[in-house]
Amino acid sequence: MNTLKIAENLVMLRKQKKITQEELADFIGVTKASVSKWETGQSMPDILLLPQLATYFNVTVDALLGYEPQLSREQIRRMYHTFAAAFAARPFADVLAEVRAVVHQYYACYPLLLQLCVLYLNHYFMANDAQEAQSLLEEAGALCTHILENCKSVSLCGDATSLKALIDLQLGNPNAVIDVLEPTLDPSRLSMQNDATLIRAYQLAGQTERAVDTAQISMYLNLLFFVGASVQYLTVNGDDLPGCEETIRRVDSVAGAYRLSRLHPNTMAQFSFQAALIQMALGKPEQALKRLSDYAQAIGNLFDDGPVMLHGDDYFTRLEPWFDNLALGPNPPRDKALIKQSALQGLRHPAFEPLRAIPMFQAIQTTLQEE
Repeated sequence: MNTLKIAENLVMLRKQKKITQEELADFIGVTKASVSKWETGQSMPDILLLPQLATYFNVTVDALLGYEPQLSREQIRRMYHTFAAAFAARPFADVLAEVRAVVHQYYACYPLLLQLCVLYLNHYFMANDAQEAQSLLEEAGALCTHILENCKSVSLCGDATSLKALIDLQLGNPNAVIDVLEPTLDPSRLSMQNDATLIRAYQLAGQTERAVDTAQISMYLNLLFFVGASVQYLTVNGDDLPGCEETIRRVDSVAGAYRLSRLHPNTMAQFSFQAALIQMALGKPEQALKRLSDYAQAIGNLFDDGPVMLHGDDYFTRLEPWFDNLALGPNPPRDKALIKQSALQGLRHPAFEPLRAIPMFQAIQTTLQEE
């Protein structure tokens, strides 16, 4: 955290406004000697004068003081993953108290607050009961609102809006989500073409390497969006089982071509799990077991090479620098132990009850327990 720089800031702001110490003193209602002492660091303005000074110079009180409780991206990343590991290893209430203390300390560090909202969203289910879980989601939603009301970064506000929508969804407020997100997904909006436009601009500017990097990132993200949307399609379109089967077939084709089970195992684990539910609805337990085996394999792929990390492959060769530059880096938002716990919890879905006595299902459970 930076030290206060009110003396330097007063001098700078006064000179920018092209006024004398005496003119400032007259406006504030103090002596010229007082202003002189403020600017030389011999004394500080009375706390009640700070809003008046900030208003006069058209700045915030924080800006006037030079108070910038900002952490670097690396510090934020390290803090997030420290808390994520702590949630998996220590009492939930103890870690939550530490998180709240950090929120209080860095209430104006909006990039940190955003990631702590992500932390809440990825761990609220560990609360002692449903009421506490709801309270934590509401707390995270309030932090998103605080960011939106105070932060001047367009990209950060955009992320806060998206995160607030996810929180509202978990809180059972679908209309709030629709009101915020529906306009942003209008296919007629030119912003939907931004990736292609930027890639072309890089090419025309002679920045070929950046064009290739951006194209790979766009392809990668759109593949993940495609599979993620397909998972949601299977969820909401369960009455059209033939349509679901065709969706599964087509996703299998794309996922196989791009080796997504290795490239992004978490996304394919979600798809395989939902596909297993569809197969059970179709009365095809053998196919469901095959999908659950894929599910367990995808979870296993997360840990095959040691720490869980996002990565490219021999086709997507340009992703690593981009991963490193993400807010949380290439690491997952939840600790390895919690990922395993969540994966095992999925097998307890009531739809899989007819499979529990089958040796293959039991072997899948054992595999997940051993990962």
